[in-house]
Amino acid sequence: MGIDAIFNAQNWEVVPFHFWSLCFFALGCIVGSFLNVCIYRMPLDLSVVSPPSHCPHCKYSIPFYLNVPLVTWLWLGGKCKNCGAPISPRYFVVELLTGVAFLGCWLQFGVPSHPLPTLALALVYAIFIAGLICATFIDFEHFIIPDEITLGGIVAGFAASFLLPALHGAKTPGEGMVKSLLGAAVGAGVIYAVLRLGKLLFGRQKLPLPPDAKIIFTETAVCLPDREIAYEEIFYRKSDTIVLQARTVELVDRCYRDVTVRLSPAALKIGDEQINPDDVNYLEAVSGEITLPREAMGLGDVKFLGAIGAFIGWQGAVFSLMVSSMIGAAVGVVLILLRRREWSSRMPYGPYIAAAAVLWLFGGQKFFHALFAM
Repeated sequence: MGIDAIFNAQNWEVVPFHFWSLCFFALGCIVGSFLNVCIYRMPLDLSVVSPPSHCPHCKYSIPFYLNVPLVTWLWLGGKCKNCGAPISPRYFVVELLTGVAFLGCWLQFGVPSHPLPTLALALVYAIFIAGLICATFIDFEHFIIPDEITLGGIVAGFAASFLLPALHGAKTPGEGMVKSLLGAAVGAGVIYAVLRLGKLLFGRQKLPLPPDAKIIFTETAVCLPDREIAYEEIFYRKSDTIVLQARTVELVDRCYRDVTVRLSPAALKIGDEQINPDDVNYLEAVSGEITLPREAMGLGDVKFLGAIGAFIGWQGAVFSLMVSSMIGAAVGVVLILLRRREWSSRMPYGPYIAAAAVLWLFGGQKFFHALFAM
C-alpha cells in the first residue's frame, strides 16, 4: 500500500466499525496507565515525565515489557517484579475504567456509516473523561484537584472548541469558542455563587462541649475532649477563624481570664492582644463551646466546573451542578447510615461533579432538554 493510499480517507471508511472500538479501548488503557502516574505524582508536585515509571517501594525502574496496561498487573499478581511489594489495585482499576470510558465514547459518538468524521469528536470526549477520572481519584485521596487539571482543562476546552466546533453543536470555530467561554463562565460562576451563599448561611459550626472542657491548640491541630481536628481540615482560606469564649487561656509564658479567642491561619487574637500564631507552639483554653469554620466546597471545585463547562457548555455545567448535589447527598446519607462518616466530616465533591458530567454525555442532555421543554 502506497503513502497516498494510507492517507486516503475513502480507504479508512471501509475499516470495520469495531476495529476502531478495539483501538479506542486499547488507547484508553494506555492513557489510564499514564493517569496512574498523574494521580500519584501531581499531588506531590512531582514531574509526570521524569523519572520513568518505577516501583514506589524499591525504586525499581519498570521496563517497557513489564508496563503493559492491565496485563502486567494480572500477570504479576499485583506485586512488584523486583521486591514483591504489593501494587495497589487502583492501577488496574484506573486502566480498565479509562479503557471502558474511551470505548464508551466511541460507541456513543462514533457513526458506523461515517466513522472518520466522528473519530475526532469521540476522541476529544474520551480525553475529557480521562481528565475527570484523574481528578476524581486525586480528590478522593487528597481532597484537592490540581490546577493542571482545572485551569489546564479550561484552556484545553477552549482549544478543542475552536478546532472542533461540533463539540458544542456549533458550525464555526468562533461560535464554538463563544459557547465554550459561556460554559466555563456559567459553570464557575454558578458554583462560586453557591459556595459564597453556603459560606454565608452555613459557614460556621458551633460545637457544644462539656462544662469547663479543656481545648488544646498544638502546632498542627486543635484537640477537643473527644477528638483531634487537623488545621488543614478547618482552614480553607485565610479568613476562616476558630472562635471561643474562654474562661481561662494558658500560653507557655502567660495566662488570661474571661477572654474571646480568635485563631485564623494569619492571626491569633486573645482579647485585645494580637499575636503571631507562628510564635505560639501551645495554647490551652477552658470553654463550654467552640465555633469552627465550615466549607461546603473549595475553589478547586469552582475551577473544575469551569473546565467542565468549557467542554460541554453551560447547560452541561448546570446539569452537572444539580445532579452532583443529588449524588453527593445520596452517597453522604448512605455513608452516615453505614457509620462510615460523621455529619460534619469532610467529603470530596469533585468526584460527584465528574460523575454528573459523564451522565450528561451519556444521556443527560436528552433528559435536560426534555425537562426544560415542558
